[in-house]
Amino acid sequence: MDYREYLERKAQIGGMHGFDPLFIPKMAFPFQEALIDWSVRKGRSLIAADCGLGKSIIELAFAQNVVERTNGNVLLLTPLAVSGQMEREAEKFGIEAHRSRDGKIKGKITITNYEQLDKFSPSDFDGIVCDESSILKNYDGQTKQAITIFARKMKYRLLATATAAPNDYIELGTSSEALGYLGYMDMLSKFFINDQNNCATNRRGRFSDATKWRMKGHAHDQFWRWVASWMRAVRFPSDIGFSDDGYILPELIENEIELRDLDNKPAEMLFSIPAVGLKEVRDEIVATIPDRCERAAEIALSRDGLSTIWCNRNDEGDLLEKLIPGSVQVSGKDNDDAKEEKLTAFSRGEIDKLIIKPKIGAFGLNWQHCGHMVFFPTYSYEQYYQAVRRHWRFGQKNKVQADIIYTEGTAFMMDGLRRKKEQAAEMFTRLIEFMNNAQSISIDRVYNTKPDMPEWIRGNK
Repeated sequence: MDYREYLERKAQIGGMHGFDPLFIPKMAFPFQEALIDWSVRKGRSLIAADCGLGKSIIELAFAQNVVERTNGNVLLLTPLAVSGQMEREAEKFGIEAHRSRDGKIKGKITITNYEQLDKFSPSDFDGIVCDESSILKNYDGQTKQAITIFARKMKYRLLATATAAPNDYIELGTSSEALGYLGYMDMLSKFFINDQNNCATNRRGRFSDATKWRMKGHAHDQFWRWVASWMRAVRFPSDIGFSDDGYILPELIENEIELRDLDNKPAEMLFSIPAVGLKEVRDEIVATIPDRCERAAEIALSRDGLSTIWCNRNDEGDLLEKLIPGSVQVSGKDNDDAKEEKLTAFSRGEIDKLIIKPKIGAFGLNWQHCGHMVFFPTYSYEQYYQAVRRHWRFGQKNKVQADIIYTEGTAFMMDGLRRKKEQAAEMFTRLIEFMNNAQSISIDRVYNTKPDMPEWIRGNK
């Protein structure tokens, strides 16, 4: 091993694990062609392209390239109800891919949802594609670990997501681990400091979620340079040097509705006060269910046409279903087939008012035919972002209105969403900065630059 190779390994930068592309769909736009080309050459990568930028065609083209290269099989994993959508997309792009519900391989490219992964064997595949890979955070540790282990056994891997959660370094670490780069524990040790001065781990050897991490002061550039070596982030085609024609979105109206002077405040209090701690927040949310649901129903019924109403609890969903005649709720108690049937019916315009939780339906579905949503906020910016992006995405022809309902006691949640929105924009800006800076991803420039020697040394030569 020469010194240059040693430095590459230390930096975890560089390394193309793929091959020259063999197939580019004729329907792909130039910026999509560029992302397909890079992902196939890279071999193991993450594409973080915003909603509506065509991740489906990139994923399917990647899978087809692996098939043509290896004559082997590729497994394409999607969230629930997106498998059928992906199969239709494949047919549109002239790529043969078929859906499996029973664990059987259905051709060279098999599409299935994450919940079916345990029915397949990694030895039957040469490549894997994980659609909406950020959804992995919603699974329990055992399921997430199974997906990561399955992916690690593949020679060719592609993860795809819309937007990584703002400053969610664990998500970046688990993505890196699934791709065969730094494990996220190694990532944290390399680039971060534990602010609690302890390295608590859980029973699986993972760092505890309660452990707080911040990036080392000198590591910012190195960290984003490392991420940019295996990830491409795209909000608009112009982020990678292409025209934004056709990718300017219509107006998004975010209508924040704060409910005041409710009857849930303690008798001794003249005004409501912000909830503090998990118990108080939970109590505030439970106490205000009737008020929030009644306002959500009032708004949904006042609008003609389609609406989605995003809630977080079963009791919220049940009450909303009673308050909104003709509405349909997608609930956790539904089996997978029932959930998919309802989601598909809404996609076809057969349901006007859909009540759903972000954890069930906020990933992957194309609902540009709907321009209105009601949302109960939580701590999660990603859930809000993904819910909005079901409607407000490239291909939407009309303005989109998001009515966000919260109470005085949970106003801090809105403050958190605004702050995380800024953080997400900052994260994308840093990624794009390093992604497009040739010096940042070039080992030759980073490590082979001649040092500027002091005059007294040059004078002795």
